[in-house]
Parts: sequence; structure tokens; C-alpha cells
Amino acid sequence: MMRKLFYVSTAAFWIAVAGFWAGNLLVPGSEQTATAAERDIGVAELARHSKPDDCWMAIRGSVYDLTQYLPDHPSRPSIIEPWCGKEATEAYETKTKGRQHSSEADALLPKYRIGRLVGGS
Repeated sequence: MMRKLFYVSTAAFWIAVAGFWAGNLLVPGSEQTATAAERDIGVAELARHSKPDDCWMAIRGSVYDLTQYLPDHPSRPSIIEPWCGKEATEAYETKTKGRQHSSEADALLPKYRIGRLVGGS
């Protein structure tokens, strides 16, 4: 009896997980997020977000709003604050010390992406 209850409850759990996952794919507005991420952002607009409490950076042609991430950055925020409002690809790819960021850091970037940099490099 207990084994049958275990199997039924396990199956019900995974069906619920699959349902939530499938439902999340169908949520209205999820396609709006992808569209918003394709917004064109010029160098002048990027430069207006150059403070720790309003920090955008361009990395590899994409613009990221890293304001909320600064306090969570593994090193001191002051290490990356000078790059707020700027094109920061080289700084990101070398950590300004010749070392690459981790694959975990690369995986975090899409969460903060707000558009693509246009009109400058």
C-alpha cells in the first residue's frame, strides 16, 4: 500500500512540475521580453547610465543593466563601477587582469540584457 502511494504521489509531483513548466512557456508576455531585449541603445543613452545606482554596460554588442547585480558581484563593486555607462567588452573578457570570466558569469548576462548597442563600439 505504501509503495503504491509513493508511486502515485511521485507521478503526481512530476506531472505538476511538467504542467508548471509547460504553462510558463505559454505565459503571455514572454515573447515581449525577447522583443524588448532587441531594443537599440545608442552610445549617448548608454553613457547616461554611468553610476552605481544606474549602471548599464555594453559587452560584445549587447547592453546590460547591471544595477541590481553590482552588490552581488563576487569582487568589490568598485572594480566594475568605472565601466558603468561604457563599452566594457575588453574589461569583461580580461577582468582587466588578463583572465576570462567564468562560464557562470556568461550564463548570468542574458538575465540583465536590455538591448543592443548601436552607433559605436
